[in-house]
This record gives sequence, structure tokens and C-alpha cells, in this order.
Amino acid sequence: MALLILGIVIFLGIHLVRSFAPGLRASVIARSGTGAWHAIHGVSALVGLGLIAYGFDQARATTGMLYTPPTFLAHIALTLMLIASICLVAAYLPPGKIRTATKHPAILAIKIWALAHLLANGETSSVLLFGTFLVWAVILRISMKKRWRAGEISYPAFVSYRYDLIAIVLGAALYGVIVWKLHELVIGVSPMVVG
Repeated sequence: MALLILGIVIFLGIHLVRSFAPGLRASVIARSGTGAWHAIHGVSALVGLGLIAYGFDQARATTGMLYTPPTFLAHIALTLMLIASICLVAAYLPPGKIRTATKHPAILAIKIWALAHLLANGETSSVLLFGTFLVWAVILRISMKKRWRAGEISYPAFVSYRYDLIAIVLGAALYGVIVWKLHELVIGVSPMVVG
């Protein structure tokens, strides 16, 4: 569990620097350039992600249950993951209505992903992992809203509903691959095994 916690602290910590310690980021960029900050950010994120993956795998074998979710919550989680997949794809396309309405579809995808997994998993390690990611995504969304109000960021204007259709088709395809095999290959558990 210690490695999982360390990984979460490193991964989420580096992603919260802009929100909670913008001066640190600015001083690194001023001293060493944007490339140095991107290198620090990238290496930290990869190390954190690696520790999360390894620590989560180890913790699942040793931690107990905080709660046992009813079977119907797994079905709700599967449905939510389809929505999360569509939002994630929409975040990387030119703006359709999904992107302009949600403003931060990638952050929304993370929130939905975390919530879905909290609904379907009651192990201590799962609650820790998905609960912290949910809190992080909420904090990040609040931070982005403050930056928008301060004029630091702007949102792209709507371009076409065509990109919504593309997001739905590609998001559904991504979801299909995850449910069909990818989740089982990466995590070791098929999301289709319910109950």
C-alpha cells in the first residue's frame, strides 16, 4: 500500500503544481526553460504512474474490503465508462457541442472513470486510488474555472456537430476495446465479470 500511496502523491502532486505552487513551475521555467519543466513533469508523472500500477497490483492482493457493492452498480459503472470514453475522445478533437458544453471533457472523463470504479469496487486499495483521482479531478476543474475567470485561459468556440459524431463513434470503439480485452490485459480483470 505504501508504494501505491507514494505513486499517487508523485503523480497527482506534479499535476497540481500549477494549481497550488505556480511559483515553483514559473521559477523552474525562468531558470532552466520550458523544456526542463516538461522533462521534470514527464519523468515525475511516469514514475508516479509506474508506482501506482505496481503498488495497486501489490495492494489488491493484501488489502481487504471497505464495502461490497451490489451487482447493479457494476452495470451502472459499465454505462458510465461509455460516457467517459466519449468525453475523453472529445477532448482531443476540434470542438463539437460535447467539448464546448463540458469545457474540460478530459477532466470530466477522469471524474466519471473514478466514480464508476468507486461504484463497482469496494477494496481498500481501489477506494484509495479512485477516490483520490476523483478528488484530484474536482480540484483541477475548480482550478481551471478560476483560471478562466482570471482570463488566464479561454475555451475554444464550437466548430461542428461532426466532431460530436466522431467522438461518439471513436469513444464507443475505445470503450469496446477496453471492455472486450484491454482492461483484462492491463488490469487482469474483465469488466464483464459481474457478481
